[in-house]
Amino acid sequence: MNTFSRPVKRVALIALLTLAAPSAFAQAFDAVRLVGDPAEKDRGSVGLAVIAGMAYQGADERRTLLLPGLDYQWRNGWFAGTRNGIGYNFGQQREVQYGLRITADFGRDESRSDALRGMGDIDPRPEIGAFLNYSLSREFSLTSSLRYGSGDNSKGMLIDLGAGYSTRLAAPWRLALGVGMTLANEEYMQSYFGVTTTQAATSGYAAYHPGFGLRDIRANAALSYQITPSTAISTTVSISSLQGDAKDSPLTRQTTSATGVLAVTYGF
Repeated sequence: MNTFSRPVKRVALIALLTLAAPSAFAQAFDAVRLVGDPAEKDRGSVGLAVIAGMAYQGADERRTLLLPGLDYQWRNGWFAGTRNGIGYNFGQQREVQYGLRITADFGRDESRSDALRGMGDIDPRPEIGAFLNYSLSREFSLTSSLRYGSGDNSKGMLIDLGAGYSTRLAAPWRLALGVGMTLANEEYMQSYFGVTTTQAATSGYAAYHPGFGLRDIRANAALSYQITPSTAISTTVSISSLQGDAKDSPLTRQTTSATGVLAVTYGF
């Protein structure tokens, strides 16, 4: 078996697990988060997370999920998993990471909330995209991502921009802070925040046609504790606020929401 086919087969295996992950992981696709120096070594992680979030973006109903996680990255540039999707990093320096990837938009089920009754389901779709990360220092980084293929007609597009800060507080403790924003095109906004004439007739909402613009802004904080050299426990709190046409959508019951995550991970 040659050195190329081996990682590709592993990518295909992890792809099945990635695409089977529920929609709570979709928020993680706003940036590619790779660890370690390029070409250092193959590495991976498995974990389990309790996620306390919302029924859908803009909902006023909460739901809690227990979800597994699996991520792997190869020193030749390939990566795959529930956090980053499937892709290739062309960057050979720690300061700059850029490449192509495939992620998933997991859609939305009408049954998730009474507020969605009559809106119909949004089917899961694969997304193609690109990313560019730049590290200003060991602590500060800038991230960007483009994803295309979501929504009812597979033409939804998201542009994610973010900045992060990470520092070690003490030997076993690490603190990370981040901010982010997402721009969405008209097709995405219509699928997730719009109401068509047909949907208006079955849902009771007035027809609503949002356009391209800022979907939301976010801030998050994470604190992790290294139990052993391979095992860590972390807690994350993220605040998201809908903006523009997403905020004004008749489907939006709550414009600002908080999501909490408690996770245990094992690195190998």
